[in-house]
Amino acid sequence: MIPLDSDRNQGRHLFWLSSLFLLPLIVACRDLDEFAMVSETPQGFPAMRIPAENALTQERVALGRKLFYDPVLSRDSSVSCGSCHRQEFAFALDKPVAVGAEGRSGVRNVPTLGNIGWHPYLMREGGVPTLEQQVAVPVQEAHEFDFSFPGIIARLKASPEYVELCRKAYGREPDAFCVTRALAAFQRTLVSAGSDWDRYFLLGQPGTMSPEALRGWRIFQDLGCRSCHSGFDFTDYRFHNIGLYTNYADPGRFRLTGDAGDMGKFKTPSLRNVIHTAPYMHDGSMTTLDEVIDHFSRGGYPHPNRSESMVPFQIGPSERAALKAFLGSLSDPAFLEDPRLSSQ
Repeated sequence: MIPLDSDRNQGRHLFWLSSLFLLPLIVACRDLDEFAMVSETPQGFPAMRIPAENALTQERVALGRKLFYDPVLSRDSSVSCGSCHRQEFAFALDKPVAVGAEGRSGVRNVPTLGNIGWHPYLMREGGVPTLEQQVAVPVQEAHEFDFSFPGIIARLKASPEYVELCRKAYGREPDAFCVTRALAAFQRTLVSAGSDWDRYFLLGQPGTMSPEALRGWRIFQDLGCRSCHSGFDFTDYRFHNIGLYTNYADPGRFRLTGDAGDMGKFKTPSLRNVIHTAPYMHDGSMTTLDEVIDHFSRGGYPHPNRSESMVPFQIGPSERAALKAFLGSLSDPAFLEDPRLSSQ
């Protein structure tokens, strides 16, 4: 992870990192045929994981975008990836849980997909290692698409448009390989790197963060929030129990490992665009940032696995306002409105 702090001068020498941030933003442009990532990873910055067989191309991204917004992936053709991951909410959702096929209620809050291409594993318990594999979860989940790949492929093969798009993208007719790879390709273009914080610290542009937001950034660090919300994406990608409950209905990482020490642990969410991704927590149980701040200031509820970082603190109205101003500085309006990422 990049060791970032509140020193604006340190941010200046990271200016060159902007090329890595911004390059994926152009992958949906229609006038480009090939897409290549930077060959060398900047020091301290994780490389985007792109399998050799799924290098980004215009055709693959276009196919993935179409599939992302097409309800053809669900059994009753009622929901798509884009139904739950809404661009205006940073590819999250403004409800505690999503509604899947046949109106079934989901079981977890929808996470943002911003910068998902850099995640070392997917899902809140970290059980899926790649974007190519991730789509298998919602496809087969009864509360989401409740479908199967054979059913999806039969529909796509009946569509001359999809047959042509798959041939152009992967040189083959519609199959599970095309669907999983194309969706992963599109999701790797969901890059958010245009916040006020980025412009101030990574691009060295003065005046892009307000004095109050800068004060909030210092408070954020002083409170130890960076111990988990670290790096360029404000997440350590690790798993923590924050004392949200004394008894968890959703066991979190325990669901994957069966280790009692993992009960109630979930992957640290990114804080980018956080003011647009409410409600919060794995179950969407908190509707405002004030509720979240209150929870952390109390240190959470007692639980055997509660993180040692959950230490109570006091915060006054002025400090709270500054902290919220900093969190607001992580918003990326262009990401929320970029037509290249939309269904149109």
